[in-house]
Amino acid sequence: MFYDFLHLNRELRDLDFKYNYEEKLKIVERAEALAKEEDLHKAFQELQVLHKIWKEDIGPVGKEHREEIWERFSTATKQLHQRRQEHYKELEKVYEANLEKKNKIINSIKKIASNTATKHKELQQQIREVEKLREEFFKAGKVPQKINEETWANFKGAVREFNRNKNSYYKNLKKEQQVNLDKKRALLEIAISLKDSEDWDKTTQEMKRIQSEWKKIGHVPRKYSDKIWKEFKSACNQYFDRFHALKNEAQKEEFANYEKKAACLDRLKQFELSGDKNKDLTTIKEFIAEWKGIGRIPYNKMSINAKFNKILDAIFRKLDISRQEAELLKYGNKIQRLANNDNDYAISNERTFIRRKIDESKSEIRQLENNLQFFSNASEDNPLVKDVIKNINKHKESLETWKAKLKKLNILANNLTKEAEESEEEQNSDEEEA
Repeated sequence: MFYDFLHLNRELRDLDFKYNYEEKLKIVERAEALAKEEDLHKAFQELQVLHKIWKEDIGPVGKEHREEIWERFSTATKQLHQRRQEHYKELEKVYEANLEKKNKIINSIKKIASNTATKHKELQQQIREVEKLREEFFKAGKVPQKINEETWANFKGAVREFNRNKNSYYKNLKKEQQVNLDKKRALLEIAISLKDSEDWDKTTQEMKRIQSEWKKIGHVPRKYSDKIWKEFKSACNQYFDRFHALKNEAQKEEFANYEKKAACLDRLKQFELSGDKNKDLTTIKEFIAEWKGIGRIPYNKMSINAKFNKILDAIFRKLDISRQEAELLKYGNKIQRLANNDNDYAISNERTFIRRKIDESKSEIRQLENNLQFFSNASEDNPLVKDVIKNINKHKESLETWKAKLKKLNILANNLTKEAEESEEEQNSDEEEA
């Protein structure tokens, strides 16, 4: 029985060895097949399972197969390990390339953060650039494990610095916009106070000033922007609509005056001398008085005055009247208007203007006479000398004309003063008699 059991045990052991060999052969074949598996991670995990089954679940094999089958399994394992190592070497190169990309992205963000824009439009552009760089950073892939945390910290630091600068800008911008809002409210109050004004010259200048000032002021908080602009625009429009309506009326009057002057000019062109100098002078004075009596004309039509004076000068030459006499004849009408208006302020302004012209003429004469000294050795036939002498004589003639005008003006002022004094004496006399 002992030998029978011994024999039976050997048969069972041989069967067990055979079964184990067949199972291990399947594991070896699967391990060899894993060398060609595309998913290396999956292959390595499966290899780990195969090794566990080999060690824990399958028993030994016969001695004649033991070394051979282990060698095959070991070789297949080494091949997979070698492939895995090569894969990780290639992967490290990819990680290094990714690290280089990410460092470039981090440096780009740092550069933007250190040069944060100070204008909203430019800053919005930078925000879009940083967001784009953030997306590129996350898409760049893994970096070597040993430097992963450091890279992530550098990235977060760069983004945090930009966000801090951005938030600081908008915080200051909010304060600045509040200041701008206060400034615009002050201008709005001025516009509202002036919208019904009728002091056209002063108010127009002030309105233009505050409009120019408004343009220089920056942005205000968005919730107030449209409202305050509409209020300011409405106040300005109300004033300028009134102003332009008045100006249009004035322009109509100016064009009507131009038509009157054009008609007067046409009649002057047709005027012919009668041969009686006094009669002709009287007629010319009437033309001058009519011309001077017509009010303002459009600025772009002012050339008609030069045409009128040119025709007058030609008539005065025919009458053998000197330039000075002609100027005084023209000026006589202005004197008459000043006398009729009896305006001390206008007379004073006219006197100041004439005195300034006299001073200018004297200054020009002195300058030209000084220039003439440089030609002390030059002949009087020298063209330059002739030109200087001609200019001196011209300014002297002009000086005499201005002096004559001042004399006429002074006579007018004295006469007006005497009339005022006589009128006051008569009034006092009447009061005493009463």
